[in-house]
Amino acid sequence: MNWISITIGLLGLLIGSFLNVVIYRVPRGESIVSPGSHCTACGHALRAWELIPVFSFIIQKGQCRECHTSISWRYPAVELLTGALFFLTASLSFYSQISSARLFLNLVFVAVLIVLSFIDFDTFRLPDVLTLPLLGLGLLGAFFLPGNPTGWESLLSALGAGGLFLIIALVYPQGMGLGDVKLVAAMGAFLGFPSIFLAVFLGSLIGAVVGSLQLITAQKSFRQQIPFGPYLALGAILALLWGSQLFEWYWAWVR
Repeated sequence: MNWISITIGLLGLLIGSFLNVVIYRVPRGESIVSPGSHCTACGHALRAWELIPVFSFIIQKGQCRECHTSISWRYPAVELLTGALFFLTASLSFYSQISSARLFLNLVFVAVLIVLSFIDFDTFRLPDVLTLPLLGLGLLGAFFLPGNPTGWESLLSALGAGGLFLIIALVYPQGMGLGDVKLVAAMGAFLGFPSIFLAVFLGSLIGAVVGSLQLITAQKSFRQQIPFGPYLALGAILALLWGSQLFEWYWAWVR
């Protein structure tokens, strides 16, 4: 199945190019379909050869060919990240003998998590237009597709994790937004129990470590807001890809 995983990884590069459009336009309330891809500085409509993932960035030396404005490194980075995660998701899914339909669902999950992470970095928001459909898709997939989690497990995990984060958001609104609540509920729908709690634990741990380092190095102050969505998304991806192995290592260690 290696060639299939490689093909899906290459497809991920193309999907990553589209995700860049979503990351840029959704927070601005713009259509992700029209107009076509263009330079945000001069409006130059990009031709097909200027839309080749990573390659176009390299041959154009990171600049628009019309106005020579620098193109952010984020564009090829998102493309490479999406390609790598698509390849890993496919490879591990084939190893675990996950159905093709469930694999497709997981790829959508990963793609939306990437988008939400970068939007949260930029705006400190997790748009409902992405989190709520993701929640719905996770629940529908669990009820109608074979594999784990099952439908009721997905629903209970979404309600349990989302409800816990809702209580935190109500008690401490300065540290937790409702966007995080909806994201965690969607994660619960896709991951089920106990993987959702592993995802939250890993995301919180990584977020705490990174936040502490930023405070120590004076990159952030105690009063500055820190986006939590990217760390939750990272925890969800780790739980999705290696959750079973992490649980096996944990139980072997505690015994």
